[in-house]
Amino acid sequence: MDKLTEVLTRKFGYDSFREGQKEIIEHVIAGQDVVAILPTGMGKSLLYQLPGYLMEGSVVIVSPLLSLMQDQVEQLKMLGEKRVVAINSFLSFEQKEMAFRNLSSYKFIFTSPEMLQNERFNHALSDIRIAYIVADEAHCISQWGFDFRPDYLRIAKWLQHYRQTNVLALTATATTNVVHDIKDTLLMREPYEYIHSLDRPTIAYEAIEVKNAQEKLAWILGRITSTSGPGILYTQSRKKTEMYAHELQKRGIRVAYYHAKMDQDDRILVQQQFQQGQLEWICATNAFGMGIHKDNIRQIIHDHIPTSIASYMQEVGRAARDGAQSIASLLFTATDVEQAFYVAMQDFPEEADIRLAYESNNIQLQLPETTARILDYWKEELTEQETTRLFQTIKQKKWTEIQGLYTMLQNGVCIREQLLHYFDEQLTNRPKHCCSKCSLPLQEILVDRKQLSEKSEEIDWKIKLDELLHS
Repeated sequence: MDKLTEVLTRKFGYDSFREGQKEIIEHVIAGQDVVAILPTGMGKSLLYQLPGYLMEGSVVIVSPLLSLMQDQVEQLKMLGEKRVVAINSFLSFEQKEMAFRNLSSYKFIFTSPEMLQNERFNHALSDIRIAYIVADEAHCISQWGFDFRPDYLRIAKWLQHYRQTNVLALTATATTNVVHDIKDTLLMREPYEYIHSLDRPTIAYEAIEVKNAQEKLAWILGRITSTSGPGILYTQSRKKTEMYAHELQKRGIRVAYYHAKMDQDDRILVQQQFQQGQLEWICATNAFGMGIHKDNIRQIIHDHIPTSIASYMQEVGRAARDGAQSIASLLFTATDVEQAFYVAMQDFPEEADIRLAYESNNIQLQLPETTARILDYWKEELTEQETTRLFQTIKQKKWTEIQGLYTMLQNGVCIREQLLHYFDEQLTNRPKHCCSKCSLPLQEILVDRKQLSEKSEEIDWKIKLDELLHS
């Protein structure tokens, strides 16, 4: 047994690597920059965890979401790793200070893009040996950087202090342009690229056009109450997550809602209940999903046109991790294009916001937090006219993408083929259960809830009868 496989077995309990994992880890250990694109559920966390045990120094992991970061810390602790810390806004001033003083004692240091701007944190980092740096969910650099997490764009400046340290960029979805942005922003030098096929043959795609919101609701309630999960119902508003959950609870479904405005403890409880099988369905905004480890999700339903194809692929990719047949259903109306564009652009600066940013030093007091952060970043980089032109271009691209997704759902071309084409990939093998435009025998994919319940009761009676006969 070679050294890598020995560590894999001893530390992580696996006998063999999945496709691509070993090659990626070998390049990280060799000190090379790496871009790795692997679909959801393909074991990305192992790629930055395992090399840490074979290299001197600490591993710094930059992660975009606090909930994801906390989940990754808990995962490592469950594996018996005590030398792990998450440095983010969840910590009090005293807790941060203690972490900074003891930074060299940690093998894995998780942090947020915003913390990289903290002078005290950077001073503490400069005193320790860093084995390598990880940019987790690296598509945020390109896909969200301009309108969601501008601090991700500042990584380039931060990395200038670590030019001798190699970087591992991980994501589940990236087009050719996004990969180019990742390499550029992370100052990579001739990186090793591993791009796994994004096709998930065991996920069938279903697109259903309905007339209005009432028809959507009736379809969703009908599907969930007549077929078995586990499943996730994605919607765009917090209010709708609660409405759907309430309606399904009235019909006897074990379901809960999940959105970003819930208390952290409540969100963690819902995640745990879903992962442990106490809940069959989750009604959620896109805040739910990253860090969820549930292999047997059978259905993903969207009641809207997503704001991007990449986020849609990530969300449906949470199904079928166990390799069993699953289905992703998307309901849409003609007016969903405008709604999706509105959601995508709601924190995006308007021309009046840009003028205000360049005229005032106190935009945090006058603009929403995310809008102010976006403008703070671009104000340092561009003139007012350049910023205006940039945002006009971005808005046009976003509108084109959402409109393109609507066309994709409406036309007669295979959904799987079109999704892969967006990521510069060709469909080579069409699965038996492909999509609603090719072949989709629903009776072979969906399990009837009533039949499942009767079967479960029958098994229960057989067990009870067996216990009585042998008691």
